[in-house]
Amino acid sequence: MSLLIVALVAGAVVGLALGALGGGGSVLAVPALIYLLEFPPASATTASLIIVTATSATALYAHARDGNVVWRTGALFAAAGIVPAVLAGAAAGRLPAAALTTAFAVVAALAALRMLRPADSEPPERIHPARAAGAGAGLGAVTGFLGVGGGFLAVPALVGVLGLRMKQAVGTSLLVITVNSVAALAARTGGGGLRWEVIAPFTGAAILGAWDGKRLATKIAGRTLQRIFALVLLGVAAFMLVDVVV
Repeated sequence: MSLLIVALVAGAVVGLALGALGGGGSVLAVPALIYLLEFPPASATTASLIIVTATSATALYAHARDGNVVWRTGALFAAAGIVPAVLAGAAAGRLPAAALTTAFAVVAALAALRMLRPADSEPPERIHPARAAGAGAGLGAVTGFLGVGGGFLAVPALVGVLGLRMKQAVGTSLLVITVNSVAALAARTGGGGLRWEVIAPFTGAAILGAWDGKRLATKIAGRTLQRIFALVLLGVAAFMLVDVVV
């Protein structure tokens, strides 16, 4: 199978998951780039940031059109993550490939376990600015370091820490992800190893897949989709850890 076809299929799957779940789908981009498209881990995280930025910005437009983006809250949350995203993005390229792969696998496993937990239904009685800033900074660091959007972290934080409704949290998380991804990319400019003949079709397929995923979410229960994706993600994380050890 040619690299172009693999890139298109992988991009469509990533976009489908992102559109259906509102976050978390981009976690599949890095392992797909490493194991299916033979990117080195550092290049895979940079390429993933490009894919995440383009896909999130496109999805952000759709959610903003539906009135599901709380701009001021999202901007403040994103601002807390800009510096950590830049610093983590600069540091990621200096780590050994095995360390970067291990860190990604651990975060992917934690993301899957978080998805399997019951969702919190009660918003906080009071918003703590320090907790909000800490959550935003942590998300920025994860985005910059591992090249993932972090929707699986942003959505629960926006609901649990800032008290947004789920639809607002999903839409606003896309603003946060877009800002953090751009900041992390700025720290990685000049890095080599990017194969645009693979990244471009992967990104295009992910954007189209996100629209299909949004339609899929209206036909299948959200918790069912989330559980299926979480189990797949656990399998991917386990495979990556075994690959590093062996």
